[in-house]
Amino acid sequence: MGAFVVRRRTLPERLPVEDLALLTVATFRLSRLVTKDSVTAVVRAPFTRYEEPAGEGEVNEEVTGSGLRHAVGELVSCPFCISVWAATGLTFGLVAAPRSTRLVCSALAAVTGSDALQFVFAALRRLE
Repeated sequence: MGAFVVRRRTLPERLPVEDLALLTVATFRLSRLVTKDSVTAVVRAPFTRYEEPAGEGEVNEEVTGSGLRHAVGELVSCPFCISVWAATGLTFGLVAAPRSTRLVCSALAAVTGSDALQFVFAALRRLE
């Protein structure tokens, strides 16, 4: 039977600027992925109804239901609402498992950068 080790970590006085920048970009991408991405629409489907496309790989949805179902729908369809929870989770991840969390945040930041370059590329193609 393996040993279970609990490590006590003290909370940092502040996040380094580079972690804050990485966390900001990762939070943006994660919140858009959860709330707007067409691929994750299946997860939101019990709480929302598809309305229309909202751009490149994103959709607009209407919240359905009432009570708790409606509240969850609001959360999973609003990037501003979910970003609070995404940032909180990623921030605590930086404290509890900094290497793993930085790896995940770096991947999310890379996707954000790639998306921005895709938009720039598309805009340049339209100028031809």
